[in-house]
Amino acid sequence: MIQGIIEGSPDAIGVAVVRLNCGCRKMAAVDKNGDPASKVIMYRDRAESICERCREDNGSFMRMTEQFIHWRSPEPDDSEKKKISVKVLGSKPH
Repeated sequence: MIQGIIEGSPDAIGVAVVRLNCGCRKMAAVDKNGDPASKVIMYRDRAESICERCREDNGSFMRMTEQFIHWRSPEPDDSEKKKISVKVLGSKPH
């Protein structure tokens, strides 16, 4: 699925992935500036569609269990990755 999003988004430098506690995922390509390079896609492994709860609340971020960016090769340097990640996913308190 990630590779398909990258292939369909020529400006993509990576794909932001948000996993939810129901097993569904929200994904979208991001460009070198951290801006959207595709529409948000909701997906669930081995299912024909997303779950009922996600249909009701559009995959609320309150149910997020993990978030990351899958980088396209060649990956940007670490400082660029950090800058893009903060813009796309936000910063986490330490």
